[in-house]
Amino acid sequence: MEITTKSGFTCEIDPETLNNMELVDALAEVQNGNKLAYPTVCLLILGRETRARLYDHLRNEAGRVPPEDVDRELTEIMSALGTPAKN
Repeated sequence: MEITTKSGFTCEIDPETLNNMELVDALAEVQNGNKLAYPTVCLLILGRETRARLYDHLRNEAGRVPPEDVDRELTEIMSALGTPAKN
């Protein structure tokens, strides 16, 4: 499924990506306050190449990737796949 976020990031994500218990576990960790599990969520949904493209898309003038921007984009992507993301 092709998804384009409001910021203009476009990616191809298989909706079956969400059918993964490891993703559910990582989301539960995030929900329970473990923000360090969020990179795992990002990797499990996007894969390495797409995650790298997202980071490059969001990189600011200082060369940093703001976590809140990644959260916003990933929330949009998960919503488009039919599952609300929750932090």
